[in-house]
Amino acid sequence: MSEAANEYVVATDVGGTCTDTVVFAVGEPIQLGKALSTPPNFADGVMASIASAAHAMDLSTTDLLAATRLFIHGTTVIDNAILTRQGPRTGLITTEGFEDTLLATRGPYGRWAGLSEEGIKHPIATDRAEPLVDYSLIRGVPERIDYKGAVIRPLDEEEAERAVRYLVNDKGVEAIAICFLWSFKNADHERRVAEIVQRVAHDTFVTVSSAVAPIPGEYERTSTTVINAFGGRIAHGYLTDMKRLLAGYGYDGPLLVMQGYGGLLPAEEAVNRSVGMIECGPAAGVLGSKYLGQLMGDLDVIATDMGGTTFKAAVIEDGQLEYARNPILGRFHYIAPKIEVVSIGAGGGSIVSLDPRTGAPRIGPRSAGADPGPICYGRGGTEPTLTDVLLLIGYLDPDIFLGGTMTLDVDTTRDIFTRTIAEPMGMEPDAAAIGIYRIAVAQSTDLVREVTIERGVDPRECILHAFGGTCPLVCALFGEELGVKRIVVPYAAAVNCAFGLVSADIVHEYTDAVRLRPPFDPDELTGIFARMETRATEQLQLEGIDERRMRLERSVDLRFARQVHEVTTPVRDSGPLDDSAIERLIGDFESLYERKFGKGSSYRGAGVEMTLIRLTARGFITPPAIEKVPQGTLDASAAKTGTRDVFVDASDGFAPADIYDFTRLAPGNVLTGPAVIHTPITTIVVQQDQTGHVDEYRNLIIEFA
Repeated sequence: MSEAANEYVVATDVGGTCTDTVVFAVGEPIQLGKALSTPPNFADGVMASIASAAHAMDLSTTDLLAATRLFIHGTTVIDNAILTRQGPRTGLITTEGFEDTLLATRGPYGRWAGLSEEGIKHPIATDRAEPLVDYSLIRGVPERIDYKGAVIRPLDEEEAERAVRYLVNDKGVEAIAICFLWSFKNADHERRVAEIVQRVAHDTFVTVSSAVAPIPGEYERTSTTVINAFGGRIAHGYLTDMKRLLAGYGYDGPLLVMQGYGGLLPAEEAVNRSVGMIECGPAAGVLGSKYLGQLMGDLDVIATDMGGTTFKAAVIEDGQLEYARNPILGRFHYIAPKIEVVSIGAGGGSIVSLDPRTGAPRIGPRSAGADPGPICYGRGGTEPTLTDVLLLIGYLDPDIFLGGTMTLDVDTTRDIFTRTIAEPMGMEPDAAAIGIYRIAVAQSTDLVREVTIERGVDPRECILHAFGGTCPLVCALFGEELGVKRIVVPYAAAVNCAFGLVSADIVHEYTDAVRLRPPFDPDELTGIFARMETRATEQLQLEGIDERRMRLERSVDLRFARQVHEVTTPVRDSGPLDDSAIERLIGDFESLYERKFGKGSSYRGAGVEMTLIRLTARGFITPPAIEKVPQGTLDASAAKTGTRDVFVDASDGFAPADIYDFTRLAPGNVLTGPAVIHTPITTIVVQQDQTGHVDEYRNLIIEFA
């Protein structure tokens, strides 16, 4: 291809270690790009990843972006800033007398929330996390609104202005969070203080809780507002620079940003809702699995992702996604819809070390990241990682890593691993590396059991999707241990989060906090939904979505009386509601409740309450079609490049395995394990007594004997 003749969709996802790109166009095969992430200037990694895809298409980066109609982006920039606490100096203005809310957290739970299992084992040694806002930067101002939205104490605007000037002029804050009691019922006081901030310190980024978290929960609302203020200024600078950079390469279309709940927002709106960008990459990966599963007719999918820093797992049951009830990043709670993805700090870049107390080996949670990266990268890394182990057990080819763009240093890797891990354990390097690999498999197996068996899902009834740069190297063993039907390693496995971006839609979430008890008034509910639907329709139209490409999804949070845990229940009826629609809603709530808490656990006689009315507004972006490729011969010998000794589980040691070049495998080809398949951006391992075949979408399917 010598020139860009199509309008492309480009999706780029920034991860902790690598930045991934997927390029789609009608009538053309999917193109993939990958490059190391480049913190703190992530834009360099973004452009290198796009250039990688453009090179595969025989295009320059400018030619590709000039012919691109839609650019979709996911990034960990907000996650990284919060986890490292490297962000703007942030202040908080709240109701006088409630300055300690952020520090008190959610009672004793705050002492261990977000800690690892190891940390929780020693509760006396735990303490609440230091908040993102220092106590000296929290100011209370006189005002009070009650639970019905009535003004009990008017806002003292002079005190509010003094608080703003103190924070900006005396303390040098760059962002201000405003969170008053019951502001989600009446936001006038918050809006007035925000106006004061803009008047006296217009360069200060400001966030009000009534805009980002308009639901009950005093501590969680405050925490969410602080996170959004802290991340908002970062998001503004990052996305503004990204738009300018893309424009410099000839791109003049919209920039859509991924959200943790699985939808896209225009960059201009994403800036003001930076909390929604948290964990957007994992959410995109799950969306990619959902899209691919539906394409293949698989509705029950376990999505597993192992990249450079973490291993993540999520469940798609009957084609439906699970959403987290109490999301937390690091040790900070926030209120925002987020796809439920459970993770541990074990990925390709996770550092292998020995417990100083027991001498037992462990993987993570510390990571070498992209810089300096694993020892084998030759970029200055001095601590062994899981990637180094994968090299030592023969799975990685040092001469063709990342399509031959990087040569791995085997000798230095083996030397450091021997001195720091194998010899202290009294083991030979090969045996120690195999043991570390088995730990990685066991950790992955345990996490998948947590999100399936422990939640009532039978993995034997599911298809396992394995994606991320590292997961295809371990999935054959943990998938067989779990007894899944089969394993799908997607064609875009190593860039699956970027693939998921192009299957997402523009999504807006609207809520209205209520406390309704029987008998429920259908007209009251209809009116609430109608007001939200009007707002949603107008917003989507402003973004260029016509009504034919909109879908408005209603739901209600319900709970039994005297309980605190709600169940979000979809409303099956559109238009005006009546008594029969309410009865269907209550029945669906009871079914979902028993599915979550066990058969017989629901009891309508206790009374049912509605606490939150929700509307999800979707503006559909038609994803480019994935073309099927005709099936060919079963013979995969044309793709075989040789054999080499690798770790084979059945032999409990090293044994010869067939080596294949994925780019030469054709749909229909079948191979038997043990085998290692090298792609330009990842490596796939098929164990002994397993078979692999390439399907019509160029995915590799692993099945068991």
